[in-house]
Amino acid sequence: MHPNVYIPEAFLEKIRTILPAHLNMDDFVASCQKPLRKSIRVNTLKISVEAFLDRAEAKGWELSPVPWCETGFWIDADESSVPLGNTAEHMSGLFYIQEASSMMPVSALFMHNESYAAVLDTAAAPGSKTTQIAALMNNEGVLVANEYAASRVKVLHANIERCGVRNAALSNFDGRVFGGWLPEQFDAVLLDAPCSGEGTVRKDEDAMKNWTQSSVIEIAETQKDLIESAFHALKPGGVMVYSTCTLSTEENQQVCHHLKETFGDAVEFESLESLFENANAALTDEGFLHIFPQVYDCEGFFVARIRKLSAVEAPNVKKRMGKFPFVKASTKEAVDIEKQLQTALDIELPSDSTVWIRDKDVWLFPNALETMIGELRFSRMGIKIAEAHKNGYRWQHQVATALATGTEKNTIELTIEEAREWYMGRDVRPQNIPAGAQTGKGEVLVKYDGAIIGLGKWVSNRIKNGLPRELVRDKNLF
Repeated sequence: MHPNVYIPEAFLEKIRTILPAHLNMDDFVASCQKPLRKSIRVNTLKISVEAFLDRAEAKGWELSPVPWCETGFWIDADESSVPLGNTAEHMSGLFYIQEASSMMPVSALFMHNESYAAVLDTAAAPGSKTTQIAALMNNEGVLVANEYAASRVKVLHANIERCGVRNAALSNFDGRVFGGWLPEQFDAVLLDAPCSGEGTVRKDEDAMKNWTQSSVIEIAETQKDLIESAFHALKPGGVMVYSTCTLSTEENQQVCHHLKETFGDAVEFESLESLFENANAALTDEGFLHIFPQVYDCEGFFVARIRKLSAVEAPNVKKRMGKFPFVKASTKEAVDIEKQLQTALDIELPSDSTVWIRDKDVWLFPNALETMIGELRFSRMGIKIAEAHKNGYRWQHQVATALATGTEKNTIELTIEEAREWYMGRDVRPQNIPAGAQTGKGEVLVKYDGAIIGLGKWVSNRIKNGLPRELVRDKNLF
């Protein structure tokens, strides 16, 4: 129980005016004061739902399905000894701790099992929806993940890395730039807009401390700019999902209507009625989902699915781009890198990606990104796979997280004690070295409990730790 949730009277007055007739205020207030159920999403880039359910059962976790997301589950787990975030399954990227309601926008974007070659996630950090999109794209095509706050780009990257995403390109801009800089480049756009957060009181009892009607109006103006820009970035025929974790109509329905007023017949609202069973309980006349917290026992939320029926004229921007610092590897270089990776780690490079070089660094970019290179400055693209040195290549952590499947010959399974040391950034001396394993030299993939957790290098009988600094965790697997 959260009896001390702060809800301003002016806000309650306002909810009375927008609450649908079949819902009542007492239930609304009661649900705001009830803590949220914990939920997770299985990362199918790393494990199937069936295999994950087996592991969960072995751990005594009780899972019940989230109706609007095939990979989402409410979870009941004893976290007294091991918090979920410190479990082996979380640290190796098998699942993501994600609010159930926040799984809905991405489900709406892929409602008819679409396959998109290029997707934009306009406000991406910390990465729950980005990694959900990447899994539904199956790491194919290109996913541009933008985050306005520079400080949050790091967290976004760490989550992408942990989840084995390799088709992402990260950028750090105000979302208003995309319409002019990358007009009509994306098959699908997710705009999970910055909002007043009225739906989040169940997670944060102080969420409403600074709430005022005037701040709602102010935020709505920004949202209108963002939705226009996102619409410009969308290809004709493409789909956009607009979502918020707030309840006020100014930040939701009115923003969508503003888009329709601006672009007329180019804008079509597509009904979300068939997104999941009982979606009708939150459906608006336009076919949007306006979710009050008592309806599905989740956060307050809003989701709209919008189709762009025809081209619209893009805003004019003056571009000054610096020189692009990467060059595409020659066929000879690429073949050589591929051979060496195959020899060292038994890993193949995906066919929909290309090797690019910058000084001594070797990167793998998704092919679908090429049309955008030189049009926008990205802070990070694809994955870094190696650093060249005088006798070959030093392979990087993301080769393990994003390219290894776990069936490679060159892997060592760690004990729980060794895995703990590994996650602390320390070298390990593995006890279980399989017969015929090549110790003493070269790189090795490191596994714990059947999942790849990193890449190390043999130095006689110990494995030198290759975990990036931002993924080192002193408290883990306890």
